[in-house]
Amino acid sequence: MNILVTGANGFVGSNLVRRLLRDGKSGADEAAFSALTLVDIGPVPTFSDPRVRFIRGSIADDDVLRQVFSGRVDTVFHLASVPGGAAEKDFGLGLDVNLRATLAMLEMLREQAGSARFVFASTIAVYGSPMPALVDDSTPFRPSLSYGAHKLVDEILIQDYSRRGWIDGRIVRLPGIVARPPAPSGLMSAFMSDIFWKLAAGQPFTCPVSEDAVAWWMSVRCCVDNLLHAANLCAAVAAARRDYTLPVLRVRIGELVDGLARRFGDDRRALVSYAPDAALEQAFGRFPPLDATQSERIGFRHDGHIDALISNAMADLQA
Repeated sequence: MNILVTGANGFVGSNLVRRLLRDGKSGADEAAFSALTLVDIGPVPTFSDPRVRFIRGSIADDDVLRQVFSGRVDTVFHLASVPGGAAEKDFGLGLDVNLRATLAMLEMLREQAGSARFVFASTIAVYGSPMPALVDDSTPFRPSLSYGAHKLVDEILIQDYSRRGWIDGRIVRLPGIVARPPAPSGLMSAFMSDIFWKLAAGQPFTCPVSEDAVAWWMSVRCCVDNLLHAANLCAAVAAARRDYTLPVLRVRIGELVDGLARRFGDDRRALVSYAPDAALEQAFGRFPPLDATQSERIGFRHDGHIDALISNAMADLQA
């Protein structure tokens, strides 16, 4: 079995790759994989595992995709993307990576035949901003960023290719995943991770949203659990419903600061000051309750509680 991970050097991708290599398979009930194909625009990591093949380049490059699909691919974790802020600044790049490359991958999978599993990391940005008072399975999609629009088109394509039997699609919409290492990322929500790093290091942090701002949170450890769970859903369950908004923890910034103070010391509270940006708070600080009953019913999970969220995020920072 050959597993493909796009965006393999990214925050979520690198954690997923470590888990796959550690466990030797994509789930408890799965057979061991024989090949792990990784693709990313970043530097080539050093792997001692002979099953790993790393292809450096953009998935928007047809030559790169031809290398990726030079052999049969059985399971895909499609994580590569140009995120919200970066896609707004460079529409053409976002369109090429987030939409055209995904369609090209789907076409290559159609040509190889055999209904490869296709786990797609979509985004809560498909709902747009502002969101309604409650988000559930009946909430309409109204993306307000090109990133969300491209991801929504991808979802529709994955549903259609799955309907025709060309792939076996599993779509998961990710919330804010923490704690992403501090580096230019193009993410408008980068502050959601930066606060972990700053307070863990005992450094001052100016928060660009208010203490009462509310967001949806998930640790990267929990995110990887959910991606693997999506890959391991039985075909009948996946066919009954292809798309899921993952369960989340809905937490105020003030509650998160209190949790980080419990973890690292009460002095951390005094390190936080607030300089709210109205547009950023509207987009990332006014998240409504989420009813994810359907997702939870088939085994998707959030971190459990705020202290577990922090513990899981810190564990991954130290990995």
